[in-house]
Amino acid sequence: MSPKQQRGEATVEQVLDAALRVYAASGDQGLTVSAVTKASGVSPGSLYHHFGSLDGLVAALVLRWLSRLLGEVAGALERTRTARTGIRAVVRAYLGFVRDHPDAARLVHSVAADRYGMAHAKEIRDSQEARLSPIADWIRERLDSGELTPLPVPVIESLVLGPVVAVARRRLTLGDVDLEAAGRDLPERIWRSVSP
Repeated sequence: MSPKQQRGEATVEQVLDAALRVYAASGDQGLTVSAVTKASGVSPGSLYHHFGSLDGLVAALVLRWLSRLLGEVAGALERTRTARTGIRAVVRAYLGFVRDHPDAARLVHSVAADRYGMAHAKEIRDSQEARLSPIADWIRERLDSGELTPLPVPVIESLVLGPVVAVARRRLTLGDVDLEAAGRDLPERIWRSVSP
């Protein structure tokens, strides 16, 4: 990689880090080109060069953290042997991400991220294929072995992740969910919905 490419990548990382800090401090309304350039020390021209627009920056930021979240979930699944322990690992990895990265989790579960996700679902899925394939493959293997109830893979994904996402959103918006307790209680409830 050339020095110019290295500087470009460093600038992108600098802007993304600053954008998350701005988002954490000011929310969607505070996430402006002016606020990000001030926080990052990068010129508006450089921001536009790398991201095209503020929407492009927000999309890149959401995808960065979504990729990390999916990576943690996929990594947790790789270390399991059974469907039941896999469900437990997914729940704990997801809720652990929310606990450890609350600002990024708030962004990933935000209205802006939802809007972007609805408008670009196929593009997001394609860009996250490396993270999503191991999860889908894990589900297919457990379906083939009879460890999971015979339902389509997207339905299994929804049954497993739906309650976890709902708990995460509640924690991030109202703060009235104990993540440790949810990490203990949810896996068994979810397991009952997908076990054969």
